[in-house]
Amino acid sequence: MSSLARYSRQVVLREIGVNGQQVLRDSSALIIGLGGLGTPAALYLAGAGLGRLVLSDFDRVAASNLHRQILYRQAQVGESKLDAAREQLEALNTDCRIECRKGPLDDAALVAAARDVDVVLDCTDNFATRFAINRACVTARKPLVSGAAIRFDGQLAVFDTARATACYACLYPVAGESQETCEEAGILGPVVGTVGTRQALAVLKLLLGLGDDRGVLWIWDALTDTSRRLSIPRDPSCPVCGTLHAR
Repeated sequence: MSSLARYSRQVVLREIGVNGQQVLRDSSALIIGLGGLGTPAALYLAGAGLGRLVLSDFDRVAASNLHRQILYRQAQVGESKLDAAREQLEALNTDCRIECRKGPLDDAALVAAARDVDVVLDCTDNFATRFAINRACVTARKPLVSGAAIRFDGQLAVFDTARATACYACLYPVAGESQETCEEAGILGPVVGTVGTRQALAVLKLLLGLGDDRGVLWIWDALTDTSRRLSIPRDPSCPVCGTLHAR
């Protein structure tokens, strides 16, 4: 299949064009977490023609994943998510190079992986990992697209300390002692899918220079289909990025 035929519907957009499509082909992203957020994000980024996707996860496909983690198929239950994801993404688009990093990644590996790509997507579901990913992105000076969803609620934010915006630790300076999980609280598939899709959209806009979502928190209530956009103030005393901004 020719590139012109595959990407014709987005190349025709004047904001993208042939040059924008080449930008995507030359770009790379790291997706950490291949669950309800990471799977739709990976599908749309591969479909859009991103040249390289680096995937990281440590889990296996479970039957309980299938209602929302739309990259996987029933026959893949029990397989490593990395192997299952690679199979599906390569079947979708052989132009997109898929690389896998078995998780969980330690701090040094996170920094190295972040430095090796243009943008990082946090598609994980626990605060400890989110804080570690944020530290790595601040150290590597790479933009971070962070998504979260539970029950009928979704959130999305783009952090880019290289552009002097807030980091994740500015928004959440201290992790809560307890954190609900989707297993405990529940999640409707299209809710987490919408957030993951918006993460892919935010990445494409960032790479193509379309608009600027940095430093803004998007909060969505799927039950009422209402949303808010809030500016995230940078914390000069942030233990993660405060010293960086002071330079």
